[in-house]
Amino acid sequence: MKIDRNFVLREIAGECIIIPTGKTALEFNGLITVNEIGMELWKMLQNEVTFDDLLKGIMEEYDVDKEVAKEDIQDFLDKLIDGGILTEDDSTESR
Repeated sequence: MKIDRNFVLREIAGECIIIPTGKTALEFNGLITVNEIGMELWKMLQNEVTFDDLLKGIMEEYDVDKEVAKEDIQDFLDKLIDGGILTEDDSTESR
């Protein structure tokens, strides 16, 4: 999994928002606002990572139940995939 380089995370009016750039801005309708954990996941997704890599990173950084973290990470990834923001390679995914 890795973020499409046509999307960037920016702070606008105190909110962190994923926005499209270039030609992608013409095709993508809407913006996605992210919280602190979403920002951390975004940073990790700048490189090729697996679901387990993301889970490990969040578990090390935050005091959160593993099952809750799994669900929250998957929800975030699903939003990114649905928006075409995240590219997913089945060979690197492990849930």
